[in-house]
Amino acid sequence: MEARAGSGEQAQADSGDRAETVRAAPETGQRVPDDGGDRAETDYKGQKLAEQIFQGIILVSAIIGFIYGYVTEQFGWTVYIVMAGFTLSCLLTLPPWPMYRRNPLKWLPVQELGTEDKKPADRKPKRHAKS
Repeated sequence: MEARAGSGEQAQADSGDRAETVRAAPETGQRVPDDGGDRAETDYKGQKLAEQIFQGIILVSAIIGFIYGYVTEQFGWTVYIVMAGFTLSCLLTLPPWPMYRRNPLKWLPVQELGTEDKKPADRKPKRHAKS
C-alpha cells in the first residue's frame, strides 16, 4: 500500500481493489479522506457561531426557567424550560446549516514532492548543538 500526501497534497492510496484519495489538512498536515469537497462541513467561524448560539439559548432558557419556577414554586417547570432550551439549541446548532458554512477552508494547491529523487549525498547533514 503506497500513499503520499504532503501539506495540501492529494495522493492515491491503493488497498486491494479499492482506491481512496487522501489530502492533508493545511493546518496540521494530517491526512484526511478526500470526498471531492462536497461535504457539508461546518467551518471554524461557523463552529464559533454555533457555540455562541448554543450557550446563549441555554443561558436564556435557564434564566427564564429559574424565574418561572421561582414564581410558580415548581422546580419541575425550571427543568422543563431548560430541557426545551437545550432541545432548541441542538436543533439550531447540530446540523450543518448553511449559515455555518460561509467561510470554507481554502486548501493548498497540489504540489509534487521532489524528495524521492534526491540521493542521501544531496541532502545537507543535520548539525546538532554540542552539549
